[in-house]
Amino acid sequence: MRIVIKVGTSTLTYAGGRVNIRRFAALCRAVSDIMNAGNEVILVSSGAIGMGVGKLHLKERPKDISGKQAAAAVGQCELMYIYDKEFAEHNHTVAQILLTAPDLKNPDRHEKFENTLTKLLEFGVLPIINENDTVATEEIVFGDNDTLAAEVAVSAKADLLVLLSDIDGLYTGNPKTDDGAVLIPEVRELTDEIMALGGAAGSELGTGGMHTKLKAAKIATEAGCDMIIANGAEPEILYDILDGVPSGTKFYSKKG
Repeated sequence: MRIVIKVGTSTLTYAGGRVNIRRFAALCRAVSDIMNAGNEVILVSSGAIGMGVGKLHLKERPKDISGKQAAAAVGQCELMYIYDKEFAEHNHTVAQILLTAPDLKNPDRHEKFENTLTKLLEFGVLPIINENDTVATEEIVFGDNDTLAAEVAVSAKADLLVLLSDIDGLYTGNPKTDDGAVLIPEVRELTDEIMALGGAAGSELGTGGMHTKLKAAKIATEAGCDMIIANGAEPEILYDILDGVPSGTKFYSKKG
């Protein structure tokens, strides 16, 4: 299988932006094992701004564009350093790809991205993709890595997109405020009622919420790629997902 795994800031860091070492190690171990089994994996990773906040010892995420860009510049170095170190311990090589919206919208740039991605996978390298937050001011304000992951999954012709988040999946309501909210295990069709379940932004250090995840589901499933939203608190859940064990919420694609 060719799998795109998106991991959110809340999975990689603690609330203050400090690295969650245990989850990082578990994620890299699980992804390495999945690759060892013969699967091709592309990782779309948030966390640059969040890690920059921790590295710079800031009390909160910057609200101004230049502050976010500075935090992203510092945090991206930390992010890739940790990924490189962790995956090297499992004999896997990583590559960094930073994208902005025009890279996927411009046909020529999009083709070059796809060619590079294909070659990296042929080399057995794990591509790690993030938005280029240090230059893409519009993406920091309006962008999100859920949508980016879906676009990458479509470009890569992936079989499955997995969004690891701080929530178990799609609920009938907001489980953080509604005790009666029930997990929806599978979605066969993205109806208006399902899309209406999208909420606002999630954790303080991240930018994505359920709204962006449903948007990603629409992009992926319409292109023939299944998608799963699962809780990244225990990255080992990736094993269950690959083994076909019901996990989180699965969105079925419109294949054939």
